[in-house]
Amino acid sequence: MPGGVVLQTGVQSGIIKLSMQQHATNIVRQLRSRGFQAYFAGGCVRDTLLGLEPIDYDVATDATPPEVMRIFPETYAVGAQFGVVLVPAPADVPQPRTSSEHPNYVEVATFRNDGAYSDGRHPDQVRYSTDPKEDVQRRDFTINGLLMDPLESNRVLDFVGGRGDLKAGVIRAIGDPELRFQEDKLRMLRAVRFAARFHYVIEPGTFAAMLRLAPLIHQVSKERVRDELTKMLTEGSARQAFELLDATGLLKQVLPEVDRMHGVEQPPQYHPEGDVWVHTLLLLEKLPPKCSRTLAWGTLLHDVGKPPTFRIAPDRIRFDGHVEVGTRMAEEICRRLHFSNDDTKQIAALVANHMRFADAQRMKESTLKRFMRLPKFEEHLALHRMDCLSSYGDLSLYDFVRERLEHSSAEEIRPAPLLTGEDLIHLGYKPGPEFRSILSAVEDAQLDGTLRSREEALDFVGREFPIAG
Repeated sequence: MPGGVVLQTGVQSGIIKLSMQQHATNIVRQLRSRGFQAYFAGGCVRDTLLGLEPIDYDVATDATPPEVMRIFPETYAVGAQFGVVLVPAPADVPQPRTSSEHPNYVEVATFRNDGAYSDGRHPDQVRYSTDPKEDVQRRDFTINGLLMDPLESNRVLDFVGGRGDLKAGVIRAIGDPELRFQEDKLRMLRAVRFAARFHYVIEPGTFAAMLRLAPLIHQVSKERVRDELTKMLTEGSARQAFELLDATGLLKQVLPEVDRMHGVEQPPQYHPEGDVWVHTLLLLEKLPPKCSRTLAWGTLLHDVGKPPTFRIAPDRIRFDGHVEVGTRMAEEICRRLHFSNDDTKQIAALVANHMRFADAQRMKESTLKRFMRLPKFEEHLALHRMDCLSSYGDLSLYDFVRERLEHSSAEEIRPAPLLTGEDLIHLGYKPGPEFRSILSAVEDAQLDGTLRSREEALDFVGREFPIAG
């Protein structure tokens, strides 16, 4: 095959497809054929040793970026100044199971020895190296500092004790943890995420450095913090992640509004599980792996309005207006973390509507149907279910709404309108704010089942909204 490509996987519709692993192996093979060193590096090695399917593949080599680009002409030099280029996969390679930052590329990085990190993310100066041992010393954690030779039966090169830490279940910074975190403060959040995802412990020296340096997390861009927190929430170990964020002092820095949930008591007749923090942790524990980011953040923030609205009334503890306050707070948090407008709207909607299930059995038909046609209503249902299971455990309202939803057709929930604005104009109404009120009243009656035809709707409008004069 051209370039030494080896095609191995199954046949689909008569076409042999190349996997990302084989694409990365081919990159190693081609670099080796030109006399360079090349190995798999980082997370793909870690996951392979743990028996997991890697999300993506990285290659480390002593070939410089110009040399890599000469071998692979279509390479994208997105980080060539730091020794990193991307080699795109052939068109027939299927997308990875989980999107990474560059899902259909293999990142090829030149062995290097970094200088200081003045901006807390990128090295001020990069010195290329020909020594793989020197290269791994700059990486974050020992479990991510392993190299693997895919051409020699996956032989592992371990210069940092990573295999031992994988077996022991330990997250340990390579070298001086304080120096590693000073280089890139986001590594503190990554330590939390890896520890939670794999159910590992953080090595004491690494943990102590995180405690000392937690206030420096503000030097990291809001987008990078948001993305790391989102991964924590959606990888299946959200509770463990947020307990570690709390223990390391990072929670108070990145989400002070959530940190304030600690010790905020709740009425025991409704929340026998404990305070707002404990209740939120119980919900996070129920977030399924790979859930949507909006459901995850809506779950985290659904009671964020309780701390500022807490008061002890004569009858019981109350949180008057906590939904409205919480919705505004959720919107502000989303803006601060630079969420998209669509994500912000959905997260805020989850917070704004999470208490409406309490009235579901008493709602008019029109109100219930409007409720059930909220965008991504399945997320509202999922949040309510977790909310119930994390407090009094009664799922009767959840079951009621879910059954109504399952037995209601799309036409019943969102029927074609009986009248339009043009119809109102033909009846003699002048366009204006009243149009919305009239059409909304018509739709309510239609959803309630009292109006079934255009003729009935016209009679209804003439009767209920007579034209003055």
